[in-house]
Amino acid sequence: MTDSVSRDTLRACQKNDMFPIIEVFGLKLGAYGIMVVVGFLVCSLVASRLIKRFGINMLDFGLVMICACIVMAICACLLFGLTNIRLIIAAFSHIGELGFEGLMGILKIAFGGLVFYGGFIGGALGILIYTRFSKPMRPKRDGLLDVYAVLVPLFHGFGRIGCFLAGCCYGIESEFGFTAHGNELNPTVNDVNRFPVQLVESGCNFILFFVLLMLFKKAIMDKRLIYIYMLAYPVVRFSLEFLRGDTYRGILFGLSTSQWISIILFLFSIVMLIRKNKIMKKEAAEQTVQTE
Repeated sequence: MTDSVSRDTLRACQKNDMFPIIEVFGLKLGAYGIMVVVGFLVCSLVASRLIKRFGINMLDFGLVMICACIVMAICACLLFGLTNIRLIIAAFSHIGELGFEGLMGILKIAFGGLVFYGGFIGGALGILIYTRFSKPMRPKRDGLLDVYAVLVPLFHGFGRIGCFLAGCCYGIESEFGFTAHGNELNPTVNDVNRFPVQLVESGCNFILFFVLLMLFKKAIMDKRLIYIYMLAYPVVRFSLEFLRGDTYRGILFGLSTSQWISIILFLFSIVMLIRKNKIMKKEAAEQTVQTE
């Protein structure tokens, strides 16, 4: 009887109404969107301090970020479409029955979401593209990637809080966690006690941000922070994917799309770190010779 009461009390304490929509001064705003805006403002403040090391003003940095955000959005949508490849193939195989409007409706659904890894890779590509065609910014490419590496986990941390409030990217059924009620945006999360994997990932991202910020300030692993991030975060993401309860992430050979990307990024960053270290040692040796 005591055990039963304690479990019921625990469940009652864990119950929590999600807030996918928050009303502010009579306006209904999406919780996820609010956290994105907060994350953007905080990242802008941090970036304004970090870019001073490279003599970059906020206007130039803003132009770089516009390019990065455009490529980021494209890649995030494309990767989301990749997770729905079966739906896309099925749509084209029945194009005669669906017609043009039906096909466009399915493609809108198939490409209507965003995948973090696609956005991250797209943002890095956007920086590389911009610095490739901007001569003044080209020598500052590695510095911009260092700043990007510091900002990504900070922004991602706020984003995952938004996911928790909105009820998306939810965790597995668990005795420990929260129960959402009345979430019309993501009804599959309702009335099931779930592990708060979004908040755990948010905390991991904030810890990673502070570690990378410390490395940046002390100029440790200079010009290589992007690879340090790609070593650390994939380990976190690979592990936490086992605690995810949503089913629309794409599964291949027992692992999710994000887990396969985590493995690829981890291995890629090791190769790039070795390569970058060799290049920097060679450059240091050449400078020493020139000085002598």
